[in-house]
Amino acid sequence: MKLIKILLLTVIPFTHTYGADHNITFFGAKADGITVSTKAIQKAIDESSKRGGRVIIPAGDFITGTLFLKDNTTLFFEKNARLLGSKELSDYPKTTVGFRFFGDTWVYQSLIIAHNVNNITIEGEGTIDGQGAAFPVTTKVKPDRYRNRPYLLWIADCKNVTVKNIELRSSAMWLQSYIRCEKLRIDGIRVFNHANKNNDLMDIDGCKDVVITNIVGDADDDGITFKSTTDRISENIVVSNCILSSHCNAIKFGTESTAGFRNVVITNCIIRKSAAKDAKTGFPEGICGIALEIVDGGIMENINISNIVVDGPRVPLFVRLGNRARKHYNEAPQPPIGSISNINISGITAYASSPIGCSITGIFKGKIKGISLSNCRFACPGGISENMNNVIMKELEELYPESTMFGLLPSYGLYVRHVNDINLDNIVFELKQEDSRPAIVCDDVTGGNIRNITTIGAKNKAEIRILDNSVIELK
Repeated sequence: MKLIKILLLTVIPFTHTYGADHNITFFGAKADGITVSTKAIQKAIDESSKRGGRVIIPAGDFITGTLFLKDNTTLFFEKNARLLGSKELSDYPKTTVGFRFFGDTWVYQSLIIAHNVNNITIEGEGTIDGQGAAFPVTTKVKPDRYRNRPYLLWIADCKNVTVKNIELRSSAMWLQSYIRCEKLRIDGIRVFNHANKNNDLMDIDGCKDVVITNIVGDADDDGITFKSTTDRISENIVVSNCILSSHCNAIKFGTESTAGFRNVVITNCIIRKSAAKDAKTGFPEGICGIALEIVDGGIMENINISNIVVDGPRVPLFVRLGNRARKHYNEAPQPPIGSISNINISGITAYASSPIGCSITGIFKGKIKGISLSNCRFACPGGISENMNNVIMKELEELYPESTMFGLLPSYGLYVRHVNDINLDNIVFELKQEDSRPAIVCDDVTGGNIRNITTIGAKNKAEIRILDNSVIELK
């Protein structure tokens, strides 16, 4: 009888039992930083999905190619565990997801992929490092320059997704792409993504019921980025208690906006300068703090942004309704002019590093409707001596949207154009150097009011300039 028991324990290890943890080393994974352990780790994932329990990545350096998460999978990283992406492109098989989106002709590869599965978790005290510098950009021509650079996480058409406490680093492309997911929670992760071009911190695309909180992240490209490149709107989203750095836009909606964005709350965040001085994209100080962009059709409505500190980017705030009208795939219908409405921004404390100025701009055939900016303080570098009262600002409605796209604006604080119903209340503009421009310029602005505007350090007392084509009440 004793001999039978010993044989059973040998044949059926503890890690294979129903509901138990599955340590990847029991399946043959090597923590030597050399051996490619893709098959062993995938076997642990498959067994976990069938039998229950977690997949345990213990301390050590494990090299892997693409891993496919299955239903009811939890990847748990112990302290000092590192999952390192293979530097060989052949270890990342091309994968498709079965629906059309902007990028479906060049997005094929990722270190971790979850497609059409439910109840998946990635958590723990370890690190996932894509070693993305091993996949250089080979051409400047789109979309070819995006090919053959794997994401770190690519989660598509999944429900009940949690990414918690883990450290994510050095993707070859976007770090995290969540597309058409429901019930997504990203909590307490740490991100440093400066290995390559297009190193976004995260991209939320056509997802709903999303909570993003307690993120400390630093990215070469855009930070927390909301996109809509499919037929699904990104909606019911909460972002809170994050510390973000970006060489581009720290919090960004767009550029792709096929369906759009609805019902979003962003609060209690700090945007600070990147710890990485070398900017592969953008500028070391960052391009923009908060960028809200609709240029490829779609809607943006019911957005509430509050209690944000923006320290250092060239432009703290940029709101843009344009008409680039890029299709999200070649056979898609031409998108109409989109819409921006019911936007509430309050409690912004910002220091700009460039004299360009903030802007809220629509186009003549597509005006922003219903936007409020209140209880904010902007520190503006100033230093412009030329008279810009007669400068005609180009519309540039078909261009890629960027807060620097118009060049120097005719106001040092806020330029507003093609807007219906705007309310500006209790805003302080502090000039660091004398500037010939007014604090606010309104061009083709109808409805709403401006009140309780304070300027500090301004020599010119005509601080609010309303052009003849505008009708707005000053209080």
